[in-house]
Amino acid sequence: MIFALIFAAFFLIIILFLIVIALIYNGLVKLRNQSDEAFSTMDIYLKKRYDMIPNLVEIVKQYATHERETLEKVIQARNMAMTSQTFEQRSQNENMLSGALKSLFAVSENYPNLKADTSFLNLQNQLVALENDISQSRKYYNGVVKIMNNKVEMFPTNLFAGILGFKRYPYFMADDFERQNVQVRF
Repeated sequence: MIFALIFAAFFLIIILFLIVIALIYNGLVKLRNQSDEAFSTMDIYLKKRYDMIPNLVEIVKQYATHERETLEKVIQARNMAMTSQTFEQRSQNENMLSGALKSLFAVSENYPNLKADTSFLNLQNQLVALENDISQSRKYYNGVVKIMNNKVEMFPTNLFAGILGFKRYPYFMADDFERQNVQVRF
């Protein structure tokens, strides 16, 4: 009788342990999928921006032929962002692209005809809206990553996260290049 009670208690403890592990695993999977979905959403906006940039550069080329260096930096930053291999490269290159676009818009201030061109204004407005969407998607991504990282690092989940193959996700952060103000000179 005592042996049966000990066996039942042991069996109950194992069942509870397995239930806890299943709950922890499912919670981590849910957060990993949310993090991946948040990055994917941001990626969609970034790709849309990549598609808009050549059109914007072509319009600016028509008006600002001697601003070739700025235009080349925008195209180079776009290409680098599109071909990034790691998350860290992607984050850094996206920040460089944002800075290059700011410089491009600063150059447009020197050309009244360009500023009045409806195609340019339309693209500029779309790009500004898109940059806002990218900013919001970065905030969402970083919010989900914060929850994921907290879960991976906090007790008791941290005891099982590494064993189950879960790790911290990197934040999408602005680097020093993106934090600099664009200088507009007349």
